[in-house]
Amino acid sequence: MHCLQTRQAPRVSRAFTSSKPRVLRVCCAADQPTVAVTREQGKNGKLVKALSKHDIRCIELPLIEHAAGPDRDQLPGLLQAGGFDWVAVTSPEAASVFIEGWKAARSPQVRVAVVGGGTGEALAVAGIEASYTASKALGKVMGSELPHLEGGTDTVLYPASVKASTDLQDSLTAAGFRVKRINTYNTVGVTNVEEQLLQQAKEADIITFGSPSAVK
Repeated sequence: MHCLQTRQAPRVSRAFTSSKPRVLRVCCAADQPTVAVTREQGKNGKLVKALSKHDIRCIELPLIEHAAGPDRDQLPGLLQAGGFDWVAVTSPEAASVFIEGWKAARSPQVRVAVVGGGTGEALAVAGIEASYTASKALGKVMGSELPHLEGGTDTVLYPASVKASTDLQDSLTAAGFRVKRINTYNTVGVTNVEEQLLQQAKEADIITFGSPSAVK
């Protein structure tokens, strides 16, 4: 029997979801346990590398992918026009879409607020430094904390996912900001999954999910 001590969710099952991870001891009969990782293509690398250090075999089965949102083409023009104090970027994928629009707008000066460090790192790769990072990686926290600028417009541009909740914009509005939300991307299920790979994932000891969309 092979046992793995890891940080996972408070409830033990074949699928783990958690906002408050704790240390779990997971045991399986196989000499080499198998974990299925389901984030979008190209974004499972860190987890696979970490698990491999524990002699855990990984099966990469992306269950979601990103597609253009209905407002994506508006982003470059809005960035060029300006008139907002902040751009709110809430995930690495939102950062990727923002960078694309920012470059199309010829890299204007912008003041960016991010929800978490990972989003800030994604922007830094393109040479964009976040001016504000929320104390907790929650949209409602960023909305309640974001500072007003003296002499500013109190307007926030929010390039969002189609599926993003209204938590951020609601908290920003409650804090006295005007929010311009544009839905620049969408998260959708993958359309083609290799049957053999799917079967291997079903037989894995643990299946990991990085988002509610992957679970659905």
